[in-house]
Amino acid sequence: METLGLILAGGKGSRLDILSNKRSKPAMPFAGKYRIIDFALSNCSQSGIYDIAILTQYLPLSLNEHIGSGKPWDLDRNNSAVTLLQPHTMWYNGTADSVVKNLDYILKKNPKYVLILSGDHIYKMDYRKMINVHKETKAKLTIACQEVDPTEVSRFGIMTTNREDEIIEFQEKPKESKSRLASMGIYLFDLDLLKEILLKLPNEDLDFGNHIIPYLIQNTEKKVYAYRFNDYWQDVGTYESYLNTNLDMIKEHNDLDLYDPNWKVFTKSEERPPVKVSDTAKIQSSLISNGCVIEGTVINSVLSPGVRVGKGSVVRDSIILNDTIISENVEIERCIIDKHVVVGRETKIGFGEENIPNIEKPDVLSCGITVIEKSAIIPSNLVIGKNVRIFRSAKFDTKVIPSGTTLK
Repeated sequence: METLGLILAGGKGSRLDILSNKRSKPAMPFAGKYRIIDFALSNCSQSGIYDIAILTQYLPLSLNEHIGSGKPWDLDRNNSAVTLLQPHTMWYNGTADSVVKNLDYILKKNPKYVLILSGDHIYKMDYRKMINVHKETKAKLTIACQEVDPTEVSRFGIMTTNREDEIIEFQEKPKESKSRLASMGIYLFDLDLLKEILLKLPNEDLDFGNHIIPYLIQNTEKKVYAYRFNDYWQDVGTYESYLNTNLDMIKEHNDLDLYDPNWKVFTKSEERPPVKVSDTAKIQSSLISNGCVIEGTVINSVLSPGVRVGKGSVVRDSIILNDTIISENVEIERCIIDKHVVVGRETKIGFGEENIPNIEKPDVLSCGITVIEKSAIIPSNLVIGKNVRIFRSAKFDTKVIPSGTTLK
């Protein structure tokens, strides 16, 4: 085997807050019918990498059920395999620590290269191009990277390269940096280096960005190179990025084409009836998934399978996940509503003062989005403000829910 793919898919996605209470971040629905992990899996399959291990940890049930035998991604063939690796002795304490704890599995496979991927990014990449650059430069480690906005450098590992794109400096999430070249969390290791470095460094809380990469650059003569990727790539780890990246898929000239027949994004699809659009419906610039029934108005929004929008209702700039029921004469604006929510008649959600952050979690929600947890029931005749978090156990003692409120 030349290349083994390892997809790190155990993250909770804490900045997604109540959306990740019952699922891991890679299992989050995306663009209606997909899950976030579908992008890494599809990239592997279409890059000819059919031996893949998925390292799960936090609430893995939804992810495990979605992946199954790997058939949608052509990973159930005789010469391929998708393996789910759950912690079996101790909890994973870092990205590299999760690989350390599965080193026996990797050595048993004995690949020449190990491609380590994050399972929670939205992008299309032919990994064969990165592998070819790795071979040409005779690198021991190649890191995929992309230029980011200067205001975003504190979210990423930032690297500096020489003229040959060899990495000469690496900082994990610096407050500021002259460089804007950010790690995408995609690492291609020679097996011998990966084994050597994982066994050499202390393995408690071992992390690629905090420990492995800085050590290799500062303390060894191992060749570490950057692979520059200039196409669409997004980390959807916040409410705002999750909403905006979903809505990006609606744009007529989007940089990530879900309809490209030459590089498809595969997923496990549910058997649902066709979309039903009544004579009272109006749909503008939206993604509507199978099984939806639309009697109202949907504008610039993403609807997952089985969503119902009642007569007189308007859904605008929002994400509505599976089997949510929106009753008649409801107005929804800039919201993320999780699965199996029921919204009563004559209710308005996402209206009010936008500049009031969520009082309980201002660092998580301050961008004007209102979020409703899975299986919540929202009564009729309410007005719910912006930056509001509503849990399914919420009690409604008033008809007006001010902006910035959290209801539990």
